[in-house]
Amino acid sequence: MDYFPAFLDLRDRSCLIVGGGAVAERKYRLLASAGAVITVVAPDISAAIASLAAGGGHLLLRREFRAADVAGHWLVVSATGNPAVEQAVYRAATAAGTFCNGVDDVANCSYITPAIVDRSPVIVAISSGGAAPVLARKLRAQIELLLPVGLAKLASLARAWRERVSNRCSDLLSRRRFWEAVFDGPAASMAIAGDVAGAEAAMRELLQTLRAGESGEAWLVGAGPGDPGLLTIRALQILQTADVILHDRLVSEEVLGLARRDADRISVGKTPGCRVNSQDEINALLVGLVRSGKRVCRLKGGDPFIFGRGGEEAEALRGAGLRYQVVPGITAAAGCSAYAGIPLTHRDLSQSVTLITAHGKDSVDSLDWPALARAKQTLAFYMAVQRFADLMNMLIDNGRSADTPVAIIENGTTPRQRVIRGTLGQLTLLADANRVAAPAMLIVGEVAALGAELPGTMPHLSQNYAKPDFRVANKG
Repeated sequence: MDYFPAFLDLRDRSCLIVGGGAVAERKYRLLASAGAVITVVAPDISAAIASLAAGGGHLLLRREFRAADVAGHWLVVSATGNPAVEQAVYRAATAAGTFCNGVDDVANCSYITPAIVDRSPVIVAISSGGAAPVLARKLRAQIELLLPVGLAKLASLARAWRERVSNRCSDLLSRRRFWEAVFDGPAASMAIAGDVAGAEAAMRELLQTLRAGESGEAWLVGAGPGDPGLLTIRALQILQTADVILHDRLVSEEVLGLARRDADRISVGKTPGCRVNSQDEINALLVGLVRSGKRVCRLKGGDPFIFGRGGEEAEALRGAGLRYQVVPGITAAAGCSAYAGIPLTHRDLSQSVTLITAHGKDSVDSLDWPALARAKQTLAFYMAVQRFADLMNMLIDNGRSADTPVAIIENGTTPRQRVIRGTLGQLTLLADANRVAAPAMLIVGEVAALGAELPGTMPHLSQNYAKPDFRVANKG
């Protein structure tokens, strides 16, 4: 984050504007609307500014700027358009410990004025950090269309009811539940439409029926294979609603960054080779949090019901008599193969696809290898990096050709995605030569070769068409 966003209370605070033209006038109007007490310094001050300042308790100084002018002011705005003056104002403000904005001059800014959508008391501010002001204004225009003018009535109503709700709801959790029910229900619609009396009636009824100590709810949510753009709309809504996020180890920071800022985040991911966060412990934690009244997002990579043990967690919640919902996600096989340009099925090459977990020796030994070794089908192996040798040998021993195309997709759908292609007989050599590490998907089947021709979703990512040197790979 290049700039820290903040909303300042400028009511009755002293602010300085250096400059007296059209740009200074715009800044004057903005500061005055926030209740600031304004001093303007400039040799020439426009008639418009003079008219605005008349009778408002503001001060106009018709002269050149002096460094001492910044003393005692909360904010300084430099709007002269003169680079030398802008720099002098910035240096004086910095020396005095006062924030300064040089209009359209990022080099002389210690704060930036954002594009603003005003639905007071709701205010939305958009900034590009000075990199693209026109883009910020375009975003503002789009947001203006999304936010109804009546939103101001809803926010004002909420402000008027805050004390009443606090007196009725003694704990933070019940207050949050009430306000979410208001903003998601008919009260909000009525207030926005101008029916404030109807909205208040709905809020009174809701407040009277509010029950303390209600159990919470769990959502078993698929986060997709890595790219936050692959989250479903429903998953995003839940991330921004949940009180607690229980997340797997491989859920990215980009995805977690979309969660509600004040939500508790608890990592329950299992680390390979370590006995931490057993499934029983995760189930117990999930049940305990929901019983305490929390709304819990159990966030899993991919899809919660495909090798995610979501079924076990659903059973635990159901057994405890607790509410839960399942929100599907894009599973790794579908997401990673698509981003690598590999169709899992193809009319000429593959009439079926099988999703297989290769986590642990027992799961590999128990597979139906004669069926998996048949041609014209696609195999998508999850958690297979440590089992490549076993998979290669079992498939070949059961009749799958050593020339069958394979693709290893490492860190699929993320900016670190790497696709390594070759044949089944080269699998272990490909992995060793390229130092493949988890997380990685293994795709086996004729369709894997198509990825070399199809660009996929992220053509800029690494595509390794590895042809290992067998003499080096077998050396020693």
